[in-house]
Amino acid sequence: MFTASGVTRAQLQDQGRKLVRKAGKQVLLIANEGKLFAIANRCPHEGYPLSEGSLGPGCVLTCNWHNWKFDLAQGTALVGRDPVRTYPIEERNGEIFIDLADPPAEAQRTRALAGLDTAIADNDAARIAREVARLERAGFDAQVAVIHAFKSRSDRLEEGMTHAHAAAADWLALAERASSPEAQLAALLEPIGHIAWDTEGAGKFPYAEGISVWNADAFVAATEAENEADAIALVRGALAEHIPYAQLRPAIAEAALAHYADFGHCAIYAFKIGQLIARLGEKVAEPVLLALTRKVVLATREERLPEFRFYEKALAAWDGNGNEPARAQDFTGLSIDGILKRVLASSSRPVREIYDALVGAAAWNLTHFDLGFDRAADNAIADNIGWLDFTHALTFANACRHLCEDRPDLWPRALLQLALFIGRNRKYVRGDEDATRWHVKDRGNFFAREQNALYDHGIVEPIIACHHLKVLFALEDELKVSPDAPWADEMLAAVNRYLSTPMKRHHGLRTAAQALDFVAKEG
Repeated sequence: MFTASGVTRAQLQDQGRKLVRKAGKQVLLIANEGKLFAIANRCPHEGYPLSEGSLGPGCVLTCNWHNWKFDLAQGTALVGRDPVRTYPIEERNGEIFIDLADPPAEAQRTRALAGLDTAIADNDAARIAREVARLERAGFDAQVAVIHAFKSRSDRLEEGMTHAHAAAADWLALAERASSPEAQLAALLEPIGHIAWDTEGAGKFPYAEGISVWNADAFVAATEAENEADAIALVRGALAEHIPYAQLRPAIAEAALAHYADFGHCAIYAFKIGQLIARLGEKVAEPVLLALTRKVVLATREERLPEFRFYEKALAAWDGNGNEPARAQDFTGLSIDGILKRVLASSSRPVREIYDALVGAAAWNLTHFDLGFDRAADNAIADNIGWLDFTHALTFANACRHLCEDRPDLWPRALLQLALFIGRNRKYVRGDEDATRWHVKDRGNFFAREQNALYDHGIVEPIIACHHLKVLFALEDELKVSPDAPWADEMLAAVNRYLSTPMKRHHGLRTAAQALDFVAKEG
């Protein structure tokens, strides 16, 4: 429906442009090269008034703040990214009328998602936020944008699933707890920004198109053989049959724990993907399941590395006859081989006892991590150790506890692999670290404070922010199940220390020194 602007053609031609305020909108009327135009006055970049812009030949308007240029006829951004909205315009007896009606909601959705695709490809965080806000303004849940992002970038993941997917369910949970629209949107933007970061500049790595009837044993065999095409075909078959993830998870858990796969990432991802599908529904199942399958197929099998080779012998030796009580101090400070043997010595004890002892030892390691390794410039490459090498023990333990609910037979693998984290990290701790300073007196306040900080964390790299989130949610989840666990206070202190200590993320001298040393030793 057209509305009178209150501006005549004669007035507009005389002045060249005229700002009109109608129905809560600011519309800029322009007469240029014999034509009439109506556009939104706010530049879609940062909102500066286009009425202060410059007109150029070819009916192009330039925003003078950042030099974005717009085609007045279509609103297309000729320089810059976001298009500016245009309005239909009519002249009746010399008076100008404008159609201020918003486009249909579905048209707004289509436009916002198209803009989101461009913003993700450019890794443009500000535009990602604007497009998601536009989607919400049109009446759609911002979760639509999360699903769309994972779908649209699925074939850009050369190595499969990333922490963008793994942390998404926790970001969505954090969004639900938000106390303001700004905080809610900030949390929802995190997984979208993360997938943009992970796929920036990536080529296409399409998944196989075949389809096979789902068979759990065949899936495990395909992943073990590193046969992505067969594994993907089986997953596509499960999707075609609408088999829920809960029925797929036992086989995926077996494949994920078949090896010390990618430093435990596969097990963590196998757990977190279930939470994500539960939150977003079947629409997200295909892209995340295909990404997870590729990750499991291609994951490094770290038990084949020299330092972890005793793992397979320890797993084969698990007979359930070891009756030594398990306590955290029994596992603290042992070498990799030593801790594997010590776990075997307790193999007949209740799983929860061994689990608590290992988590307690992991908490001690995290509390006593020697920051010198994180900050040093003269490390050997093998000693490039940081906080995430320690925090993964907690997120891995949390994932395994859930995965082994379906498959109790996987507990020996889970416990021995958890031991690998602890044995490996014992070289990078210092016993004289004062852990008492990190003691958490009030759990409720601690979680509330740290979760609230995540809405505006100020961390540039999405992977670091998402680890803060995942560690916090894993600890919260573990304490809900076992609030009086023997490791509870120490793990709270450990996570408090981790979250309170800045990371050194750029190692200029270390990288330079290691490069010079590496090249000097090349044949």
